[in-house]
Amino acid sequence: MSDKTTTTPRVGVIGLGAMGLGTATFLRESGLDVTGFDITPKACQAFESRGGHSVGSPAELAEHCDIVLVVVVNADQVDAVLFGEQGLVGRIAKDGLVMQCATVAPSFARRLAERLEAEGLQMLDAPISGGAAKARDGQLSVMASGAEAAFAKAAPVLDAMAATVYRLGDEPGVGSSMKLVNQLLAGVHIASAAEAMALGIRMGLDPDTVYDVITHSAGNSWMFENRIPHILKGDYTPLSAVDIFVKDLNIVHETGRELALPTPVASSALQQFTAAKGAGFGREDDAAVIKVYQRLSGIALPEAANDDGEA
Repeated sequence: MSDKTTTTPRVGVIGLGAMGLGTATFLRESGLDVTGFDITPKACQAFESRGGHSVGSPAELAEHCDIVLVVVVNADQVDAVLFGEQGLVGRIAKDGLVMQCATVAPSFARRLAERLEAEGLQMLDAPISGGAAKARDGQLSVMASGAEAAFAKAAPVLDAMAATVYRLGDEPGVGSSMKLVNQLLAGVHIASAAEAMALGIRMGLDPDTVYDVITHSAGNSWMFENRIPHILKGDYTPLSAVDIFVKDLNIVHETGRELALPTPVASSALQQFTAAKGAGFGREDDAAVIKVYQRLSGIALPEAANDDGEA
């Protein structure tokens, strides 16, 4: 895909959460010059503990990179790190490349590309999928769209961070559109997996047996197979939090409304995640959506999932 003889780019990663930290670490280990930034000092320290270099602001990071990956939570954070008081834009060299990796509305991605182009910068609309483990191993899927020049400039980074790069077109917004399709399915599958497991428990079935049978049956899904073990272990350490799907499924809902396209199944899943957030589980792993059913029907989840006995 890329010309391996090209000059090694200087890469910045803004957002050192689960996905950003893994990606930044793997890029550095792949031989790229990587500088990181996160608003949380603990996240910067985590990158430094892995041999990375971090700075105190996006403005400072601009001095160290030609390509910047923005791996933050939402559109407001994207705007802040690029155009805020200590933002990157206006400080990074002209013809720099912004790889916008957050899940945002396609309309936002299109407007962002226009704003960056007005500042002499390129943008690749490049949402990522695969989770923290695949980020750490350079095995992400990247759903990308943008100009050929942006793809060419990003090639060394894409080659390192991704198992698969989907080139979806030359206009920003297409990558973000595809990510919304993925997030609709991911959110619905997690909510459905939680509901199915809650039903099984309520009927008196053994949770481990439910998992074993379903993962060998037609009702299985990748999310059921991946998330239900969190419930079985009672481990809600947030690899992907409930709050993420409140945000992402709301973007699906709003985009459907813009297009006059109803999304009733996604909207139902959104309500379940919203209920989990309202019950205080927003920062827990997204599998904690099952705790809504615990609150409603009193089902007994595996012991550690009961927060030391507090429902």
